[in-house]
Amino acid sequence: MAFSVSKKKPKVSKKVEQSKKQCCSSCSILFRVLYKIPTAIFLLFLIYLWSSSTTIISGKIVHLCISSRKLNNLYCLSAGTEPKFEIPDRLVVDNSSFADISTTTIANEVDNSSSSVVSATIANVELKKENVLEQVIRDNSDPKFQIPDRLLVDNTSSAVVSTTTIATAVDNSSSSVFSTTIANVLEQAIQDGSDPTFRDSFGQDREAEIANAIKVVEGQVQALRLWQSDKNRKGCDGRGIYVYDLPSKFNKDLVGQCGDMVPWMDFCKYFTNEGLGEPIPKLGKAWYRTHQYSLEPIFHARVLKHPCRVYNEDQAKLFYVPFYGGLDILRWHFRNVSSDVKDTLGLDLMKWLERQRPWARKSGKDHVFVLGKISWDFRRNERKWGTRFLELEQMQNPIKLLIERHPWRLNDIGIPHPTYFHPHSDEDILSWQTKIISSSREHLMSFAGAERPGATGNIRSVLIKQCTSVDDQKCQFLDCRSGGCSQPESVIELFVESEFCLQPPGDSPTRKSVFDSLVSGCIPVLFDPFTAYYQYPWHLPEDHGKYSVFIDQKEVRQMEVNVVEKLMKISKKERDDMRRFIVYELLPGLVYGDTDSQLERFQDSFSITVNNLLERVNRSEQS
Repeated sequence: MAFSVSKKKPKVSKKVEQSKKQCCSSCSILFRVLYKIPTAIFLLFLIYLWSSSTTIISGKIVHLCISSRKLNNLYCLSAGTEPKFEIPDRLVVDNSSFADISTTTIANEVDNSSSSVVSATIANVELKKENVLEQVIRDNSDPKFQIPDRLLVDNTSSAVVSTTTIATAVDNSSSSVFSTTIANVLEQAIQDGSDPTFRDSFGQDREAEIANAIKVVEGQVQALRLWQSDKNRKGCDGRGIYVYDLPSKFNKDLVGQCGDMVPWMDFCKYFTNEGLGEPIPKLGKAWYRTHQYSLEPIFHARVLKHPCRVYNEDQAKLFYVPFYGGLDILRWHFRNVSSDVKDTLGLDLMKWLERQRPWARKSGKDHVFVLGKISWDFRRNERKWGTRFLELEQMQNPIKLLIERHPWRLNDIGIPHPTYFHPHSDEDILSWQTKIISSSREHLMSFAGAERPGATGNIRSVLIKQCTSVDDQKCQFLDCRSGGCSQPESVIELFVESEFCLQPPGDSPTRKSVFDSLVSGCIPVLFDPFTAYYQYPWHLPEDHGKYSVFIDQKEVRQMEVNVVEKLMKISKKERDDMRRFIVYELLPGLVYGDTDSQLERFQDSFSITVNNLLERVNRSEQS
């Protein structure tokens, strides 16, 4: 039987149709109004944000920049390198080019008692922990160093990892460190109540492991001190320094881009006078507006005029590579470019060097790089800033001189930040010493800085509150958000008038301000040992108490100590003794003389560094 199916649609009444149209029209108008309200609010918010800060888009990151001393009084919350100096999960150092420091030597430095470095056993942890460790071992994407959640040499069930094992890893390994993803994974496991054995074991061992990891760092600093030259050698017999004449794209051309390097300022003024910057007549003839990232051109200019410079590579013991890697980082820091673009110049340099006979002869072990930014900026991980220059395989042998070293890389050596003081003669130093030793210190302590609201655990806000709650005679605060810290005169005058200068960590553990305070005769108060104690083995003595006061930042954070009250308890005699040591013993070796400096009586920071490098080369050859 056939059925007829009609395709005609049912007729809708006109009234219903009109009702629907009116409803849709009302909804459409309502939607348009509601749509515009959040858009308007959002636009007002953007206008407010733009009026109170500087916003820069770099890659996929939006950098919100507020007040800081780092780059002409701007601090970029997403751009500031803020590695937490907590100890790495695996203590691994570059292939050692310190030929005569044997595994045994390092082992003795690390632990003279020859007791085990890691007392915790891994055997008592169930399969869950082993899986966690395997996951961490596979994930090697984050070389950022945090205090070792566990000093891992391997993930076997050995009950004891000996000092020799650690020393071997330190001396021989060329692999990257374990990812600090372990911190997050282990914390997750600790919080997970399903594995109380893991949680209890980890918690009990943590303090011991941190203490033992610090021993390793201190051992490495001791090893670096072994290369110190005990005298100011004037002769150049067997001490030739060869300076590579690099293609200009590796240095001069980078300086030529100074006008576009930082979007909100003209960086070129800092590169006048061969990197010293513009003179500051108010402070004296030896004072310049030197930027803290100017170390590369300053050092290069001095090496070119060093009396031991040779032009025949066969006469050289030390090879200096004048690559301005810090400026290379800075030029891309606020631009929307890929990581491959940021790494290009460093890779080109490696190709160029591998074609040079001296490099091939010792695989770069007698080569030195001076880099004017902190080590972490050259060890990019999953974040967007910086390059991977120091993670390149070819860069594991050379010596790297930086304003902030990597505490677990033996070939990273920290040298002082450039200050504003660049003496030309012994008289410049002597006259400044006389002025600051006799200065009437009107303030017990001072702090030049600003809060770090986006940095969890930072103690600056606590210190500012303690400082501003007392009168100016006890503490003077210079708020860098107001722009005062961008004026060297204001900073130096404050420090010259202060007994103590507070130096909490900022964008990274080290601070240029530490050296500004020392040059001003102001005793630095440190809150993190990584700020100075583990950084500058050639320029600061092992006895930290001679030139600084240490207050644990944990005590400050937990309100267990009032810094003002603690410093008031230090006697005038103790202060005077420390100040005399700073002014007469340390100060000359912390500054960089001008390009044509004629220092005879004193060694400046540059001379100390070069003499120690040459000492290292000679001892290595003798061994």
